[in-house]
Amino acid sequence: MTDIVLAEIGAQLQASKQYTSMLDKIGDAMPRITLDSENFHKSSSQFKGVTLDVTNLTPINSAKHILAVLNRTRQALEESHIGLKRKRAKLERKKKLLTSATGYEATKLEIDIEELQLQIANIEAASRGAIRKMSFFVTQYEAILEKIGVDHLTEEDYEKDEARYHVMTAFFQALTAARARGGLIDEGNQIYMFQLGINGAVAQAEVTAILSVEQEMLNNGKEPTHEMLMSWLEACADKFAPYSSRFAQNRGLVPLDETSLVAIENKYLESIDE
Repeated sequence: MTDIVLAEIGAQLQASKQYTSMLDKIGDAMPRITLDSENFHKSSSQFKGVTLDVTNLTPINSAKHILAVLNRTRQALEESHIGLKRKRAKLERKKKLLTSATGYEATKLEIDIEELQLQIANIEAASRGAIRKMSFFVTQYEAILEKIGVDHLTEEDYEKDEARYHVMTAFFQALTAARARGGLIDEGNQIYMFQLGINGAVAQAEVTAILSVEQEMLNNGKEPTHEMLMSWLEACADKFAPYSSRFAQNRGLVPLDETSLVAIENKYLESIDE
């Protein structure tokens, strides 16, 4: 918001001395506000991105989530890019028409030009925020690839990870429900366990065991940690991940059909290595 815009707002409202003072105050602060607002032209903070947005329990499923965010942001940037080009072209056309316009037509063109300039400035600010968001999530994606020791992910990697992801999610939800139900897994998560080929009584025994360990630690003045729970979930995945494939096979289904996976061409992999 420029000084000229503020002055025009005051004039249009026929502002009293009280409001003129307020507008002056706003005008003095706007340069700092504009500068500081650049920090927030994005949907969420980096902290929120890696803690409350990407909550998947396995690295590969986190990567899937991140890729979805990157694709949505990329598409929004592409649309903004086209929209920005259209508005800039329209702005140049309006400016050219203004050189020969008079009277009402000139006034109308001046308003159109001002509106386009403000729209362009807002789109540019949002685009800068989207670029920073993409850069941040590219960093996260590369960090995940480094953690699991690969250069890229395949559809087969994702499919094979699904069993571990769902087992960990099922036991996390079951434990959460049990904390609020006197140690018992709720019906919904019992159904989830069954669908994964896990006997509900066995799942209940696992949850009861971790709750007992936690309570014993608390009784001894020790504090159960988040890392301890993640280790427990990983152990559950190690033990129960194969169960879902066996359950599917027992029903005549094929858990992994490699002929239906996307094939990545060698030239694409070579371009990554370069």
